[in-house]
Amino acid sequence: MKWEKKDRTLLGLASMLIGFLFIVLLKSNVVYGSKGVWQETSIPILIQINKENQQLSLENKKLKLEVEKYMQVQSTSDLYNQQLKEAKMNAGLISVTGPGLRITLDDSKRVVGEKEDPMSFIIHEEYIRDILNALWNGGAEAIAVNGQRIMANTEVFCSGSYIQINVTRQMPPYVIEVTGDVRDLSSSLEFYRWFQLGYLQQQNGITRNIEVLSKVVIPAGKLPEYHYAEPVKGDI
Repeated sequence: MKWEKKDRTLLGLASMLIGFLFIVLLKSNVVYGSKGVWQETSIPILIQINKENQQLSLENKKLKLEVEKYMQVQSTSDLYNQQLKEAKMNAGLISVTGPGLRITLDDSKRVVGEKEDPMSFIIHEEYIRDILNALWNGGAEAIAVNGQRIMANTEVFCSGSYIQINVTRQMPPYVIEVTGDVRDLSSSLEFYRWFQLGYLQQQNGITRNIEVLSKVVIPAGKLPEYHYAEPVKGDI
């Protein structure tokens, strides 16, 4: 049988179409098969990832709680340290600095005459006590005498040729350093004893000097020892 040219052309186009459809069908099967395999392998992975995310979320919550607890403890610790610092400062157990005065008192270097009273040529413990009381009344925040911090239990009394302060022997000159409002402190010294020292300075040559300082360093005091006193229950 002889094929016309037109018939041969149609046959060729039909063959090409069949081949094209075969290739498309083959690719569809391959893609579908790959998709099935991907689904079979990916679903367990997604489940595992979801479980891990849930575990991480729980751990994250635990960490947040731990951080919150730590912050609370840290806040309590900071508050305790602040209160402890304030208590030590109020008790005079911490060195402090600030503006203030330096007062120097010293015995006279002049030779005492036969008819003169030798007691009016030296600095007595009551002079120091009166000045300390005046300074406290003037708003003093911290005071030291010859480097000895004046505290609630500090004694100032005469013991022969020296003055005892904080169970230590102190000899002249006596240097009183105080911190606080300079104007108030200076005004507090305008009282009888200070004027008396001024008179003795003019008449007998004792030293009564005062300096206004922008910075005074007051050393820390020592904690007293208690052998008999105990805190009352309920007051702690």
